[in-house]
Amino acid sequence: MAVYNYDVVVLGSGPAGEGAAMNAAKSGRKVAMVDSRQQVGGNCTHLGTIPSKALRHSVKQIIQFNTNPMFRAIGEPRWFSFPDVLKNAEKVITKQVASRTSYYARNRVDVFFGTGSFADERTVDVVCSNGAVEKLVASQVIVATGSRPYRPADIDFSHKRIYDSDTILSLGHTPRKLIIYGAGVIGCEYASIFSGLGVMVELVDNREQLLSFLDSEISQALSYHFSNNNVMVRHNEEYERVEGLENGVILHLKSGKKIKADALLWCNGRTGNTDKLGLENVGIKPNGRGQVEVDENYRTNIPTIFAAGDVIGWPSLASAAYDQGRSAAGSVVDNGSWRFVNDVPTGIYTIPEISSIGKNEHELTQAKVPYEVGKAFFKGMARAQISGEPVGMLKILFHRETLQVLGVHCFGDQASEIVHIGQAIMNQPGEANSIKYFVNTTFNYPTMAEAYRVAAYDGLNRLF
Repeated sequence: MAVYNYDVVVLGSGPAGEGAAMNAAKSGRKVAMVDSRQQVGGNCTHLGTIPSKALRHSVKQIIQFNTNPMFRAIGEPRWFSFPDVLKNAEKVITKQVASRTSYYARNRVDVFFGTGSFADERTVDVVCSNGAVEKLVASQVIVATGSRPYRPADIDFSHKRIYDSDTILSLGHTPRKLIIYGAGVIGCEYASIFSGLGVMVELVDNREQLLSFLDSEISQALSYHFSNNNVMVRHNEEYERVEGLENGVILHLKSGKKIKADALLWCNGRTGNTDKLGLENVGIKPNGRGQVEVDENYRTNIPTIFAAGDVIGWPSLASAAYDQGRSAAGSVVDNGSWRFVNDVPTGIYTIPEISSIGKNEHELTQAKVPYEVGKAFFKGMARAQISGEPVGMLKILFHRETLQVLGVHCFGDQASEIVHIGQAIMNQPGEANSIKYFVNTTFNYPTMAEAYRVAAYDGLNRLF
């Protein structure tokens, strides 16, 4: 058994692990990265964010070709299979792996491919694919092993027609009808992808409202858009059992309803990847969803062990995970880069996409904050008309008296890009955080960014 000594060992090469490893390495520490896959990138690159967003982009292009009259000179509308669009995602994954592999090489981070587990508080045993065991001894260890889909024990995921958000990427056909159980972020994103391919989607939600953490007007806009695009949303429903058939699946609901489809995609929750880490050997006890508790410095109850990313729970976003990993390493190396990551915009890549930052109307009303609303509808924006993406709106919530921007909510094309302008203003100190910024600033024309100016005028005109 070979023994190697390091300053920092990072478990998991997803966004959190990469952020941690890069920060520690650039601070002069000797760093090792351990990943159970034979390639870097984690679930984010291979099974989650990258493939699903690449799929979405391909589907958007198909929708544009099929709905824009200009393309009729090229040919009639046509539909592509799920395996067809998946090929484009595979190309992106290959490029992402190559990029990330080069990052570790340039920064002289040693990469070990194998299953890592704790032998003690400073020692990680790595079991390689050939059965060999490498022992890594470190001053600190950062756990960034991510998460995987939650799988209830009473559902047979080995059935050829039952999938989760990981295994759906192995789907070899395009179902005519698909049940998606779970209407969270992942469920809604895949509902958009499959409906864009012409699949009839039954989206089963166990809540009263889609994505209830969103501003209610944005949630309602998504629901309306779904209803126009082959997505049947069923609220307040819970599964009783899932019956796999030779050529399909039947979802039995507790309400007595039965839904039959060609396949079922399970998107109801995720579980932290901690079960193989040997946490019992170091005295760390994960919660019922396999998540590890940390303090504001991303330190666990063991002083030498830190954790970041999906494995610690909220917000379980790739963007936040990278910053959490970088901050965890900042706590380790004490280079001034630590921060508690809480200013996190929501980015939901449905078609159209959704993004928000700050408070929504319900939260402000509950807190009795005197706010006003400014809106800009994309159908009136020149850039949206040019690009053929008229669906959507930008909504700014601001304090009636101080004019401080309290929340920005966007539904429509490029929403995840547009929201960052509002985020930047909300983070300005004092009077610099004011809705007046948007009327006193010249925006390029035509752009989607000028929706801020339109929404700001709309809101200010409501004041008296």
